[in-house]
Amino acid sequence: MADDPVDETPIQRALRLKKAAIAAKPKPPRGGRFQREQAAAAHSSSRSKPWMTR
Repeated sequence: MADDPVDETPIQRALRLKKAAIAAKPKPPRGGRFQREQAAAAHSSSRSKPWMTR
């Protein structure tokens, strides 16, 4: 590839490619009703798991 740094290690290259792949994935919608529903679902299910609290 043309934009590869010359002095990067194979691990650094793998991490850079992994981050690029994650960034390219579609993100879930932010804000609004969807986010409130997700927060409510996460909050209500955690009540039955006392080991998940601090």
